[in-house]
Amino acid sequence: MRNNQGVGMIPQDFIQTLLSRVDIVDVIGRHVTLKKAGANFQACCPFHQEKSPSFTVSPTKQFYHCFGCGAHGTAIGFLMEYVGVGYVDAIQTLASQMGISVPQTALKLGADAVPFRQSANMLEIMQRATLFYRQQLKLSGRAITYLKGRGLTGEIAARFGLGYSPDGWQNLAQVFDYDDEVLTQAGLVIASDAGKRYDRFRDRIMFPIWSQKGEVIGFGGRVLDSGEPKYLNSPETPLFQKGNELYGLFQARRAIRDADRVLVVEGYMDVLALVQHGVDYVVATLGTATTATHVQKLLRHTDELVYCFDGDAAGRRAAWRALEQSLPVLTDVSRVLFLFLPQGHDPDSYVRERGAAGFVSWMADAGVPLSAYLFQQVTAEVDMELAEGRSAFLKRVQPLIMQVAAPALALILRRRAAELAQVDMNELARLWQITETRTPYTALARASRPAPVSVVRKLLRIVLFRPQLAGQLPVEWLVGRDEDSSAMREVLEILLVSPNLDTAALMEYARGLTHGSTLTVCAGEIMGWDEHFDVMPEFELALEQLRASHQHQRLQVLAKKSPHELSEAEKQELRLAK
Repeated sequence: MRNNQGVGMIPQDFIQTLLSRVDIVDVIGRHVTLKKAGANFQACCPFHQEKSPSFTVSPTKQFYHCFGCGAHGTAIGFLMEYVGVGYVDAIQTLASQMGISVPQTALKLGADAVPFRQSANMLEIMQRATLFYRQQLKLSGRAITYLKGRGLTGEIAARFGLGYSPDGWQNLAQVFDYDDEVLTQAGLVIASDAGKRYDRFRDRIMFPIWSQKGEVIGFGGRVLDSGEPKYLNSPETPLFQKGNELYGLFQARRAIRDADRVLVVEGYMDVLALVQHGVDYVVATLGTATTATHVQKLLRHTDELVYCFDGDAAGRRAAWRALEQSLPVLTDVSRVLFLFLPQGHDPDSYVRERGAAGFVSWMADAGVPLSAYLFQQVTAEVDMELAEGRSAFLKRVQPLIMQVAAPALALILRRRAAELAQVDMNELARLWQITETRTPYTALARASRPAPVSVVRKLLRIVLFRPQLAGQLPVEWLVGRDEDSSAMREVLEILLVSPNLDTAALMEYARGLTHGSTLTVCAGEIMGWDEHFDVMPEFELALEQLRASHQHQRLQVLAKKSPHELSEAEKQELRLAK
């Protein structure tokens, strides 16, 4: 189990106190029009486009759940997801509204701050490093001058949490136990073969890289002068894999939803410049080529992806790589466009020259759809006037089109390929060995039946609804390795340490757990349970079923042992069971 972001820095009892005082209906109602629906409130989901409301807010449970897209969380999570602030900032906002103070020991960094003297959670370390770098930026006139010279405002720097890593070898020793191995594992400190330890980032503008949960999981650092490498990213760590993450996505989620479009660029500064000029639905890859994971992540937020690359050979290669990675994960409603910047421009310089309106106008006029770009590139490699050229075209385009899983799009691409090659669809199907598959009606009927709810799933729902009942559930009865059992063990582990958590605080904690997604689904399943719902009859029945199942499995294990392997107590247990 891992801690939630910042939980180790902000006491859990404070988070529970805060959530108990906050009215989630009031918090969400400031941003979304809610309507009473029985004991709960409903609205069209602010996190995806829909015509009928599936977004439900529970004033008794103090969390929200969307039955359409699965969005779920407490008042803290809503501010992070909707407003786009970090975990600590969301807590500070709510605390300010309630007129209470966040414990300063959780947030303070300064000359009198006490360094960590014990191994700390990696997420806590990244958060603390972020605060340190932000403080150092305020103290560095040279770094501030550099950012102003690049045209960035203080508002943008604050929104993206920019910081500065001072020149020097061990500046992080001011706020950490420098021998803590977690610093190395997190990529903040490098340990040489000779045993020397030193800061990875030195004399660089620091760009925190945020996960979609609002966690700082890595950094990008840019030199102020002409040193090399110009940009240095965190290494691969348990938290950070650059092929999975996108810079600026956490801050851009709401803008992407509002515009129903995401613009993908290649640099940190490009993102900041575009946002500052009003094009705020923008993200960047992290010094790596576009991956299928990047595309899948973005398509969860919008159906339209616009890739923006330099017009040189390197930009064209990057665009083709993005096309290849996009093909397998496109849906029939996906829209993918490619933009190529004029010579001598990057997105930063182009938006400064033309402004947001000019940039968006250019984007609309110059965008090349994926299908058009695909065929342009492949036909440019052969002579389509010759039979041999058309044959080579079909050979080259086949593996690309065959990657497309979206049925309608795949059909249209095959039809266009057949037209260009001057063959009919039946000939193309035979050549490419395409066989049509149909799903039997019986299989569809079988798939539509809801899966039976396991005993553990029933208990998991009840414990989320009434956390105080967890003490009656022996953890040794959870012998299964399935998702529900694993999630239940995590919940029991939390409640063993913090037995007084209520439902909202428990779910806030669960956002950082390995099996948090299962708990989110379960929370949606209990959304309609009335505050006065008597769960005891179902709880006692499910508990007895779990006990019986555990006892049955234990007897099976004992029965397989030879008599001399059994203890007297085990022999007695077997005799009583007969």
